[in-house]
Amino acid sequence: MKRVVVIGLGIFGFNIVKELHESGFEVIAVDKNREAVQRVRDCSTKAILADGTDREIMEAIGVQEDDCVIISFGEDLAAATLITLHLRQMKVKTIIVKAPNEEHKLILEKVGATEVMIPEKEIAHKVAKSLISPNVMDFLPLSDDYMIFEIAPPNNFLGKTLAELQLRRRYRIEVIAVRDIVSDNIQMVPKADFVIKDGEILVVIGKEKDIRAIK
Repeated sequence: MKRVVVIGLGIFGFNIVKELHESGFEVIAVDKNREAVQRVRDCSTKAILADGTDREIMEAIGVQEDDCVIISFGEDLAAATLITLHLRQMKVKTIIVKAPNEEHKLILEKVGATEVMIPEKEIAHKVAKSLISPNVMDFLPLSDDYMIFEIAPPNNFLGKTLAELQLRRRYRIEVIAVRDIVSDNIQMVPKADFVIKDGEILVVIGKEKDIRAIK
């Protein structure tokens, strides 16, 4: 399992550290703010009080090529850019950076970030999707056209088999899994005679416009 180094322990960085550590990852948390480091000490493998933009400190910490480094500096583009450059020079293969907007994202990608996230944009996108298609619980883009969606089945789906619903013919979507909300059990690639019950979530693949047609 990869070691993860999180630099910047604001709300985003703190929660990344906590969740990864609880999932069994070795997580090194770094920040120059003493209070932030104290807060994360009990939910990380190691919490270090240091300036993440200092390359010598990164080398002293022992950041390695195969580590995954997550940079979370809010809107401080200069700091995020500088540490991204340092990590590229250190040949770190996975550099994930939080950015506030598309302009910052473009700059960070140019200097070597392997992935740039804009959390506020992604959250806004999900909220908008939930209003446009209220039965959509979550989604994962696969391409410009196709996505994987988690949808709450409408009442008229309940008690019917997948064969009866004919989702491929009527809506051009495929059910690839069904998840039980209570037990969290997942039925992968359910058969045509699978009966949809209350308390289940359908995991489907298709185009967004076709998902919207399901009322």
